[in-house]
Amino acid sequence: MTLNDEALISIAANALKNSYAPYSRIHVAASVLGSNGKVYTGVNVENASYGLTICAERSAIVQMVSDGERKPVKIAVVTDLENPIPPCGACRQFIAEFNPDAEIILHSASSGKTVKTRLSELFPNPFKL
Repeated sequence: MTLNDEALISIAANALKNSYAPYSRIHVAASVLGSNGKVYTGVNVENASYGLTICAERSAIVQMVSDGERKPVKIAVVTDLENPIPPCGACRQFIAEFNPDAEIILHSASSGKTVKTRLSELFPNPFKL
């Protein structure tokens, strides 16, 4: 399955309403295109014990892995902030475990701004065993 960037952004944007961010009020959703052609979505889910918060990117990757897929090809990260935001460091390491050169599409649902990059550009030296 080939999915264009706009479709992947749209899927994440539709999930944005499910984000649970009562503390930071920063809502984020992600959609991941696996090498199997399926799309997996996730949203950030905050917790009063901040360390228990899970980011949208990791939420979507966990769904992907739970389905038996191991390679994210393309990831759209959508926020409601004015500017697109990249994955945090923990998410960069998490994504790198499965594809250190995944295509990353960052998008702001409020301004329409989009930035395209690769994980290898955002995170050139992931931890490896």
